[in-house]
Amino acid sequence: MKKQMRTAAAITALLAVIGMSACGRDDGGGTANEPTQQEVSEGAASGELTMWAMGAEGEKLPELVEKFEADNPDVTVEVTAIPWDSAHDKFTSAIAAGTTPDLAMIGTTWMGEFIGLDALDPTPDMIDSSKFFEGAQATTVVDDMSYGVPWYVETRLVYYRTDVAEQAGITEAPTTWEGLKDMAKAMQDKGDATWGIALQPGATGSWQTVVPFMWSNGGEIVNDDMSEFTFDEEPNVEALAYYQSYFTDGIADKAPAQGTTEADFASGAVPMFISGPWMMAAVEAAGGEGFADKYDVALMPEKEMSASFVGGSNLGVFKNTENRDAAWKLVDFLTTDSTQVEWFGMSTDLPSVQAAWDDDALKENEKLAKFGTQLETAFAPPPVETWEQVAASLDAQVEKVTKTGTDPAEALKTVQQEATSIGMG
Repeated sequence: MKKQMRTAAAITALLAVIGMSACGRDDGGGTANEPTQQEVSEGAASGELTMWAMGAEGEKLPELVEKFEADNPDVTVEVTAIPWDSAHDKFTSAIAAGTTPDLAMIGTTWMGEFIGLDALDPTPDMIDSSKFFEGAQATTVVDDMSYGVPWYVETRLVYYRTDVAEQAGITEAPTTWEGLKDMAKAMQDKGDATWGIALQPGATGSWQTVVPFMWSNGGEIVNDDMSEFTFDEEPNVEALAYYQSYFTDGIADKAPAQGTTEADFASGAVPMFISGPWMMAAVEAAGGEGFADKYDVALMPEKEMSASFVGGSNLGVFKNTENRDAAWKLVDFLTTDSTQVEWFGMSTDLPSVQAAWDDDALKENEKLAKFGTQLETAFAPPPVETWEQVAASLDAQVEKVTKTGTDPAEALKTVQQEATSIGMG
């Protein structure tokens, strides 16, 4: 496979999925049932809106929405908090029954599925898509049409103990694959660490760490025209072999205890791991006063490039809404620069709008600012209907590679076969 450097433009092209099966040609040569971006009326919002949001966001959002209601006195918004563990099934049941809310917070990996079910309204032109991090914006795009907006984002960096690294003779963060592994080994051998780095040995969600190494190596998991998966190509095999080497060389634990990352990092037993911005508060709480000065974060190491996973959540308006204009006006409000900064202060969710990162609250925090830098080369999987099933196949094979020594090439051959059988929806 020809290796390509990932760019913002390339990810947008990559995530453009084959046209939905509902679209076809009419007798006149035009496109029948082609989705269109309808305009939104000017003026204040009015009427009633229902909105679903998951987890802590669902609990905190009503306070922020009060400001939208104050600016639009004739509108009322009812926010329903949905537990994450039941949210997906609740959404799909509501889509099938035609009982969806007007708008909702939607997990980025669910977008392709919901778009395939013809449930989401195309994003109107009133929303400037260029203001978002392009990797995040691409999670809303199918067949060159956007069906929502990024609301908040997260990405993953390397957390490392600076004091343990110094004890091991390392004073600068690693920037390459080789440097990351050398640093982990040095902290284990010379820094009195039990393990050099914590990496997930398979199981649910491990793909979020593994796939960025594939991207870093110039690999792709689908081909350019989105006609087939490409898990078994050589750059991906090389990346999985690199990931496996941490376990075969005894640098990472094949059977780590659950829920001990913060404590192990604070004690120095495992002085390095890869995770998102929420772990900053967690490790500082575990480490106590002054611990913030004992660790730092670094961009993901480069092979051909530094690449990471972009997560977070999007906002989408459902097609069966009876108050479409007000719903999109609320989406627009939630993604203005000032609202994004205010929401960060309320929730610590990182802004999806790039300009919001110019605010001192984010810019002056050196660790947070690095997450902003990484977001420029952070990418998501293709928004296909079947991604959750495909990801489960990859997670299962990663576990075999790390725990039983399965050959990476054979593992990815299995993933390729299973993904091809599952299809793209």
